[in-house]
Amino acid sequence: MAISAAEKKQRAAAAAMQYLRDDMLLGVGTGSTVNAFIEQLRPWRDRLRGVISSSDASSRKLSELGIPLFDLNEVGELELYVDGADEATRQRMLIKGGGAALTREKIIAAASRRFVCIVDDSKLVDTLGRFPLPVEVIPMARALVARQLESLGGQPVWRHGVVTDNGNQVLDVHGLRIDDPRSMEATINQLVGVVTVGLFAARPADVLLVAGAEEISAI
Repeated sequence: MAISAAEKKQRAAAAAMQYLRDDMLLGVGTGSTVNAFIEQLRPWRDRLRGVISSSDASSRKLSELGIPLFDLNEVGELELYVDGADEATRQRMLIKGGGAALTREKIIAAASRRFVCIVDDSKLVDTLGRFPLPVEVIPMARALVARQLESLGGQPVWRHGVVTDNGNQVLDVHGLRIDDPRSMEATINQLVGVVTVGLFAARPADVLLVAGAEEISAI
């Protein structure tokens, strides 16, 4: 029986609940699948020590549930980070940043012992790049970075009207076939004016939960 994308997201979110533990410091990402996960945290609000959020939008939802929020600088290593992705491979490498929270997401992933990524099966690809690659840039460097991204074979498009929670802008790079995600991540991160690129390859997910029509696959 066919199920909707929203139902798949709910299933992926529910599958991540098995990784929660009492008194845990939890990292939480951003996006529609994560919103489904946050709703399922309601029974855990008195069982978690607290949450570190990757965006103001997620923080508002968590606050509405009464879950304590912490600044990452106040805590040490996180036990678990749960987030979605815009694209994912079976090697658990990701494109993230459709919600413009890529920098904070990458920071929390780096601070976490385990990163569980939750997606529906439409996000699973053989090669990254069908989804435009987000790059967060310092505003004054937007045109400079765009020219450099063009030299790498991409077609950068400024995401008009979007300002990240860090006060920066986002370029979405179309037309890339990312055969070597680690190398591409390192190259783009080295461009002057780039804050970070939405490739999660140097630090991929540890577990990828993929919700299909029939079952949840753990990769």
